[in-house]
Amino acid sequence: MGDVNTSYVSPHTLWMNEQLEKNPAWVEDQKAGRALWWDKKQDVDTSGRNAAAKVAQKPYPYDVNFYGE
Repeated sequence: MGDVNTSYVSPHTLWMNEQLEKNPAWVEDQKAGRALWWDKKQDVDTSGRNAAAKVAQKPYPYDVNFYGE
């Protein structure tokens, strides 16, 4: 087997890197957005209640001709 070429950088990545160099404030905005929506502490009690409250889904929920049992 030959060596793998790892030097390829996609055009999108090149563009994003260029934009981030032109707009360094975007990095902080991105971190703030991630903290707002994703980086949350997990509460074991809440997670347990959410898991217990799930309702089993019937198979084929989008098939109008399937009525299940």
